[in-house]
Amino acid sequence: MAIGPVQLVVLGFRSPEFHGEIAAELERLRQSDTVRVIDALAVHKDADGEVEVAHLSNLTDDEAREVGSVVGALIGLGIEGDAGFMAGAELGAEAAADGIQIFSDEEAWDVLEEIPNDSAAALVLIEHHWAVPLRDAVAKAGGYRLSDGFISPLDLVAIGLVTAEEARQLHDLEQASSGAS
Repeated sequence: MAIGPVQLVVLGFRSPEFHGEIAAELERLRQSDTVRVIDALAVHKDADGEVEVAHLSNLTDDEAREVGSVVGALIGLGIEGDAGFMAGAELGAEAAADGIQIFSDEEAWDVLEEIPNDSAAALVLIEHHWAVPLRDAVAKAGGYRLSDGFISPLDLVAIGLVTAEEARQLHDLEQASSGAS
């Protein structure tokens, strides 16, 4: 298969102060062929829940034309207006006609609903190039993905991977801007 495992990462920002660090790190990962950013959106939700979207990416112009507004289609947001919404709906209908069940309503992830009012989020669709050989080896052995997810640093203490102090520092770093604890 030509594409590596793909993950949608949603990063929240209570009071965003962007200075280029995130884009620089994504570019470094792309240069090292670790990941490819397939698509990225910046979403701002005002105090009333109204959403504004800006398209971001480190794709070349040719790559951007090839993949279009993938994140918007994935979460049901018509970035390209009615034409983009219709194109996504047509692709979904074609997949269903071919017997491919994309996902049910129960499995749907309402990403926009999870973004708090009066905050911002970056939605980054990442292809994990590093995982292609592992995925292929698992498939060759007859295996398949059952589930995946990120583990909280606080949960790593229980298995002895980090100390309680290290976990607290990592957790605080992850939660610093969210106002959560």
